[in-house]
Amino acid sequence: MSTEAIAIPKFTVLPRHVAVIMDGNGRWARQRGKPRIEGHRAGIEAVRETVQACSEVGVEFLTLYAFSVENWKRPKEEVSTLMAILHQFLLEQRSKLMEEQVRLFVIGRLEDLPEPVRGLLLETMELTRDHRRMTLTLALSYGGRAELVHAVQAISRKVAIGELAPDQITEETVSAHLYQPELPDPDLLIRTSGEMRLSNFLLWQISYTELWVTDVFWPDFRKEHFWQALTSYSGRNRRFGDVTETPPG
Repeated sequence: MSTEAIAIPKFTVLPRHVAVIMDGNGRWARQRGKPRIEGHRAGIEAVRETVQACSEVGVEFLTLYAFSVENWKRPKEEVSTLMAILHQFLLEQRSKLMEEQVRLFVIGRLEDLPEPVRGLLLETMELTRDHRRMTLTLALSYGGRAELVHAVQAISRKVAIGELAPDQITEETVSAHLYQPELPDPDLLIRTSGEMRLSNFLLWQISYTELWVTDVFWPDFRKEHFWQALTSYSGRNRRFGDVTETPPG
């Protein structure tokens, strides 16, 4: 059955921000006797479906772990092809982002990316900066530890020039110096391919995030799987370390 024909379930509670570790592209390709890169190409359709699904139900923020700092260690040919796929995706989807009023953010070391990709990302972010229907964030050349180092360095510079005293540093201070401080912490983290680890993703932000893991490889991930994740989330009792369901602050 086509995923387009599947009715949207009724959710009692929706996450405001969903983050996704898109895993399993290589294994998906290997099972089919194809090069790893074909798994990455096939994963683009899962990205489209997930963005559309968020838009359909009103999820405000979607963050996709697209390329980690560790991924630069992969073979140069694979990395180059991944960058080409990203470039093509941005070209093809820019008009859709504009039409659907989707704002694009990037988190990560943008300076690591090749110029054609970096330039297109910056241009698209500028074009969509006033959109508020939904925010799509791509984590590129991203690492949770690298982000925390980035925040600590920025805070340390302020302390060094006397702009900030050490005892004034709070959790809010750290949050304000992350790559995109406008982003709320994720309510739900989805990981595909069945792996039970965080892979250095959003380590500060996911302190109280609900986790949902599926054995489905990312290229096969469709709206029906996203609905399953949202259904599971809507049945959770989020206590944030307390006995109530209200987040602190």
